Amino acid sequence: METEKNIKKTVKEKYSEIAVQTKAHNSSSCCGSGVCSTEIYNIMSDDYTKITGYNPDADLGLGCGLPTQFAHIKEGDTVIDLGSGAGNDCFVARAATGAKGKVIGIDLTEDMINKARVNGDKLGLNNIEFRLGDIENLPVTANKADVIVSNCVLNLVPDKKKAFLEIFRVLKTGGHFSISDVVLKDQLPESIKKASEMYAGCVAGALQKTDYINIIHETGFINVKIQKEKPIVIPEDILSRYLNETELKAYKEKGTGIFSITVYGEKPKETCGVNCGCS
Repeated sequence: METEKNIKKTVKEKYSEIAVQTKAHNSSSCCGSGVCSTEIYNIMSDDYTKITGYNPDADLGLGCGLPTQFAHIKEGDTVIDLGSGAGNDCFVARAATGAKGKVIGIDLTEDMINKARVNGDKLGLNNIEFRLGDIENLPVTANKADVIVSNCVLNLVPDKKKAFLEIFRVLKTGGHFSISDVVLKDQLPESIKKASEMYAGCVAGALQKTDYINIIHETGFINVKIQKEKPIVIPEDILSRYLNETELKAYKEKGTGIFSITVYGEKPKETCGVNCGCS
């Protein structure tokens, strides 16, 4: 099993490469993993092009949902995007929160932060900022955000419980999150789990759906619900790079499920304890 340090190093290196790749290259693979398929279609991400605030320069085709569409962002809100990449969800959030609000994008990769800042400068917006930081130790004070969004990123974080504790800390009381992520139903073959390309490509780092939802509840969030769920079908020519013929047959017969979910949760309005940041 990879150590947390090695996992973060792998993800950081891979997403530094992705930052300079084209959207077409990223979209034909698993969250930009580089494991390209001859079946050229976008495996995971949804279409942003008709959403207000969409910026094609910031769309690298890396997401697995549309969390901002479900995030109930209001004018004047402070919104934080975890794993902001080139800034796509931040610019969509800015269109919803308006000039009176604030949008903060946080990413682990310097190249992504630089790309997002360039994209932001082109738009001339003064209420969006991009910060280099780790989701397990967010560079944000407690009780800062009205809304937190994230798109296909938390599954790459080694310690999901710690990440959700940070989300809880940073949200204002009564604030909420809408997060799109990859989860599993049943177990993936070990050969896929061990492949670092698939890890950086959003699959091998994913939790079981029930475990993922349980972590959210254990962290203290309420009114947790699945806003959207869809199956992720990985083309056979990709799977065959990781599974031999016998393993591939068994995998298909077993019906192991990989899903994109968009999940919502709220920080209680009246709360106090070690996670709330109110002391």
